[in-house]
Amino acid sequence: MGFVLPEYRHPDFNGAPLAGAPAAVFCACPADGVAPAGFHATSVFPEYVRMQDGHWELLRRSRMDCVIRLGTDGRPEVTEFRRLRKGDMVAVGRGENGEQGIYLHTGGFEPARQCGGEAFAFRTGTSRETSFSIAYDTLYDIMRHDRSHGRIIWVAGPAVVFDSDARAAFCRLIDKGYVHGLLAGNALATHDLEGALYNTALGQGIYDKRQMPLGHYHHLDTLNTLREAGGIERAVQQGQIRGGVMHALTRQGIPYVLAGSIRDDGPLPEVEPDVYSAQDAMRNLAGEATTVVALATQLHTIATGNMTPSYQVAQDGGVRPVYFFIVDMSEFAAGKLADRGSLTAHAILTNVQDFMVNLDRAL
Repeated sequence: MGFVLPEYRHPDFNGAPLAGAPAAVFCACPADGVAPAGFHATSVFPEYVRMQDGHWELLRRSRMDCVIRLGTDGRPEVTEFRRLRKGDMVAVGRGENGEQGIYLHTGGFEPARQCGGEAFAFRTGTSRETSFSIAYDTLYDIMRHDRSHGRIIWVAGPAVVFDSDARAAFCRLIDKGYVHGLLAGNALATHDLEGALYNTALGQGIYDKRQMPLGHYHHLDTLNTLREAGGIERAVQQGQIRGGVMHALTRQGIPYVLAGSIRDDGPLPEVEPDVYSAQDAMRNLAGEATTVVALATQLHTIATGNMTPSYQVAQDGGVRPVYFFIVDMSEFAAGKLADRGSLTAHAILTNVQDFMVNLDRAL
């Protein structure tokens, strides 16, 4: 039997306390970018809003730390504070159990509760001693399913392309259809392109680890070459870039977002230097995700976690979970994501380069 998505269970709107819940209250924004007092802030979980006609509306494309605004079609929509305009009608009320017309549903994908759980048990958290066999097998099943029935979005740091085998594995996963979008920064793309031009990353051989003479110039020469060519796509078309992750993405027409950073040098022409434009572009891709795989990049992972809901609503109204995997050697990095509210993320603590090779072989 193949992988089957867990069934989503809507709340019981006919039973207490939701049957007698009032309609949600919407108040006008007093100024551009300012929500009314007592605004309701959204989370990663499914949230329902009771409308004036009594029906409960499930928020679509929800995300953390936003507000609920009435759209021009009269339906509630999730938006950022910076998008609010004076007079916009925003939901108020901080109750989450229906008492103010808003219900936070955290157990929609949970199986029926099992009896016999112990109040005290060892190894209930995640550490480097945790068994990850089931996490790997679950990920394999999800990716095989979502290759054709979902959108797999990757969030990657430069460590992924510092190793020859890991970089090649990522390219094969792209070619095999397991990558529908990439969120990264200038570093991943630059070092991947350096690998295409010089077979190094920051001047070190990506296979033999040899330090090349004047190798510290390689990434700067790469940036200069790509800027002169007019960008990644032009360089691929002209045959200057003949391999690597960015080459594979370009050849397959897969979208990516390279978000700018204070630390960037160059940067590549494709890097989005405006933080809010980059945020918008990242959110558009993250909002499509049914599975997210985040690799060795703490800040990009936290950012994506905050943008990604724990569920997707299909056009026909069906609801499915969004799976979020973080792969890192650091227990701190994995824990940090949970600390920032992304409670549905699953951690696999390992060397990301070994992970990529194992994933490619398994798929």
